[in-house]
Amino acid sequence: MDTIKLNSGRVKMIAHRGLSGLEQENTCAAFVAAGNRAKYFGIETDVHRTADGRFLVFHDDDTARVGLDRLVLEQSTFQSLRSLQLTDLDGVRGRTDLVIPTLEEYIGICKRYEKMCVCELKNEFEPDDVYRIADTYRQMEYLDHVVFISFCGANLTALRRRYPDVPAQFLLKEWPSDGLAFLRDNNLGLDIRYTAVTREVVDAVHGIGQEVNCWTVNTLEDAQAVIDAGVDYITTNILE
Repeated sequence: MDTIKLNSGRVKMIAHRGLSGLEQENTCAAFVAAGNRAKYFGIETDVHRTADGRFLVFHDDDTARVGLDRLVLEQSTFQSLRSLQLTDLDGVRGRTDLVIPTLEEYIGICKRYEKMCVCELKNEFEPDDVYRIADTYRQMEYLDHVVFISFCGANLTALRRRYPDVPAQFLLKEWPSDGLAFLRDNNLGLDIRYTAVTREVVDAVHGIGQEVNCWTVNTLEDAQAVIDAGVDYITTNILE
């Protein structure tokens, strides 16, 4: 990584779904792999609510891509999802440790390795579920080490009603004309697809006192481009 300007430490690296270039995404193995690397400031994950009201960390709406069997997260019970063995990166089952983690397991690993949690609220939650997720961090004494992110503005506005100052970022694929107003009005930073990053966007967000993250950067060339634009965070599957 010495070919790009990360030596200053200004740009913070976030492991996307854990170190998903080396271990199956959103598993404890991926989180530990990221935890063991000093270069990663934080570990990103995705939170879903199960049919019986528990919280598991998983990206897709169903398990088919990394679990072979298709279980819809929000329509399945906690126990049925926890019993599913996920595949390794080669698409084959075999490792008994590759199961869907609980939110508490993810927080515990981040806490053990002193990593920032970057927690995506997937889909639209009921406000009470947003509060329960945030309360889980508070109960585990790690609320001061989390950034909440979401594509769903309603999740973030709900969060703000009870947690006005916890760091949070609006996830975007493109920069809309009214993007800055929503960030300013709701005390939000920005987490935007790297292809939409420009110096103008970064300067505008910095101008309201907020930070800019970008996703998902997996080449040195793309990393250098967003660094030159002034981003504060880079989310990556693997930049080693």
